[in-house]
Amino acid sequence: MFNRKQLCLWVLMAISSFSASADEGMWLPMLLKQLNEADMQKKGMRLSAEDIYSINKSSLKDAIVQFGGGCTGEIISNQGLLLTNHHCGYGQIQSHSSVEDDLLTNGFWAMTRDQEKPNPGLTATFIVRMEDVTKQILGDVPAGLPEAEREQRVQANIKKVQAQTTAGTHYDAIIRPFFYGNEYYMYVTETFRDIRLVGAPPESIGKFGGDTDNWMWPRHTGDFSLFRIYAGPDNKPAAYSPNNKPYVPKHHLPISLAGIQQGDFTMVFGFPGRTTEYLPSQAVREIAEISDPAKVKIRTVKLGILDQDMKADPKVRIQYAAKYASVSNAHKKWIGEMRGLKKLDAIAKKQALERQFANWVAQETGRKATYSQVLPQFEQNYATLAKGITLARDYFNEAVLGVELLNYAQNYLNLAATIQQAGTATAASPEIQQQVDRLRTSAAGFFKNYHLATDKKVFSALLQLYANDLAPQFHPAVLQTVSKQHKGNWTAYADEVYANSNLSSAEKVKSLLQLAPAQLLTKLMADPAVQLMHGFSTVYRSKVLPTYTALNDQNTLLNRTYLQGLREMQKDRKFYPDANLTLRVSYGQVDSYKPADGVTYDYYTTLEGIMEKEDPTIPDYKVPAKLKELYQKKDYGPYGMNGQMPVGFIASNHTTGGNSGSPVINARGELIGTNFDRNWEGTMSDIMYDPDRVRNISMDARYFLFIVDKFAGAGHLVKEMTLVNNGPQDAAPANSKAKPALKLKRNKKQQVKAD
Repeated sequence: MFNRKQLCLWVLMAISSFSASADEGMWLPMLLKQLNEADMQKKGMRLSAEDIYSINKSSLKDAIVQFGGGCTGEIISNQGLLLTNHHCGYGQIQSHSSVEDDLLTNGFWAMTRDQEKPNPGLTATFIVRMEDVTKQILGDVPAGLPEAEREQRVQANIKKVQAQTTAGTHYDAIIRPFFYGNEYYMYVTETFRDIRLVGAPPESIGKFGGDTDNWMWPRHTGDFSLFRIYAGPDNKPAAYSPNNKPYVPKHHLPISLAGIQQGDFTMVFGFPGRTTEYLPSQAVREIAEISDPAKVKIRTVKLGILDQDMKADPKVRIQYAAKYASVSNAHKKWIGEMRGLKKLDAIAKKQALERQFANWVAQETGRKATYSQVLPQFEQNYATLAKGITLARDYFNEAVLGVELLNYAQNYLNLAATIQQAGTATAASPEIQQQVDRLRTSAAGFFKNYHLATDKKVFSALLQLYANDLAPQFHPAVLQTVSKQHKGNWTAYADEVYANSNLSSAEKVKSLLQLAPAQLLTKLMADPAVQLMHGFSTVYRSKVLPTYTALNDQNTLLNRTYLQGLREMQKDRKFYPDANLTLRVSYGQVDSYKPADGVTYDYYTTLEGIMEKEDPTIPDYKVPAKLKELYQKKDYGPYGMNGQMPVGFIASNHTTGGNSGSPVINARGELIGTNFDRNWEGTMSDIMYDPDRVRNISMDARYFLFIVDKFAGAGHLVKEMTLVNNGPQDAAPANSKAKPALKLKRNKKQQVKAD
């Protein structure tokens, strides 16, 4: 029999053990053998851990790339064809668009190789191998060092290991902290820089549902774009050249025509950006009750202005399409995150775990010495941040830097500082000249996608929010101009700043950058936009950043210690590290869910749903005539099933930002879809995972093939791919012994030609 005290402790442990639940986790590929292989095979996977990640032979990892700086892509042909999301390639599609040749609206398909469009600055990065370098990084770092000194020592060791690893090669090495710096892993990478746009559907397909459906299920979006990696004659990375050849990959993903069924095993392989699953309750409260509400409020105002101006002017729509999508994406996610954390009662669950931790610490003297101050110090630090520091930080980043003119002015504020440090010599120093040259080069790109009248509206609205919502101690003195000279009229103040700034047009900037350093400094110091940005930066750097940085450093150390203690307390638990934009594997199953009482969502959608949503009066729900024609004729080629054209599906894989474009792979290592979103009810999974409601949303690979072949008439691209139809996954029962892993190599007879 339990006594009362034992029973209470047992209940606490039961509700707050937080062991990684079914389908939770973003796992390191190199550790799958020891941590996950058995579980994955029990759930139906027919591969081995080495089929997924190997440094001795080709494996699935060799078909996965980090696309640009924040998405994932997968190689789907032996000629370097790369599949990612439409929204991941959106900036490149936009860069090739104009009012006269609007690729965003009309789509684009390269019918020959010479029509494929180069994209300066775009990269595709493969992982060559991973390595645990914890000993090399932390071996000479004594315990108890102040966090700033520890970080200096760690960074010096990182540079040393990186240099040793990459010497004499064309590879790079990325070393990142895991578990808040308790461990360090190195990713050796190979980056290609000649990436060309091959195809993209029109927005009415690639962005169907738009911001209305963003983060929502059911979903009917053909969210994909196609690129091609080019290499030099030795198949290695090379700068753009018309003479480069399509890259020949070590592995490309075969694409399944067999489709998906409820309960099928799914695996997502990609580069998730950031999660914080091990935060204390105080941090979760800060996010849910201070930070997210503030950021949502500011972005709601900004999005309203952008939306109005984009609808009024086609040129503005193209200029701000990518910007609007970026601002809107996080805005809607934060709303869902707040609601999800509340519904999950996340703060109370974190507090329950902390009570369990405190009880465990109290049981031994050694634990008390190491861990007893962790939770009280968290409480003290977050209480200090709640006294305006967190809010001021968010308003600086969202309201001040959310104004394009002020964000742009930061560059010139830095230039002014460089000139001041160099003195007032007539000739520009090399450092000054480098900055001036960079600003000249970047000006064309900035003003190509800049609309002064729109930014001026954003300026007056967001700075008014800043002034109204933050305590006077966080106001720069220059804001007094609004009340004194303009009687509180923010529009009049905006008119004055934009009319008199030398940064508000390409012509003014061009003239400004032709001046000698002394004259340039005089102009910059008198510029109202630079003055205003200087005022905001001064307040931020003197009254916000020092406190925030000091407490953040303390919290990093506390998180490291707390997580070390949790891993010691829960020895039987498999811990996965938070996402940090490094290659990870998550796995789960195709599954429906219940978002609310009395409501159940099925696990797939079809083309019929697009026709049901069609509304020509709503931009998000316009349907191309060609797509309607194919639907009416049921002309789906080999991609339809039972008279229907599959479009999307959901599964229980644990994903986040950065997983956009990630391949969704079945039990046999075949591509069945491309991940592009999460459901709104599950966006809190960055902080706390809920197996009942967290779902990743993917485009069905068959819909992608259908659009390329039947809609776009680009069947030559499909012919590059390896299409297979191996039938249902035939998942093993949960209590059965997994079948032997299958080889990745496919028999030619398994290939299916597109018509």
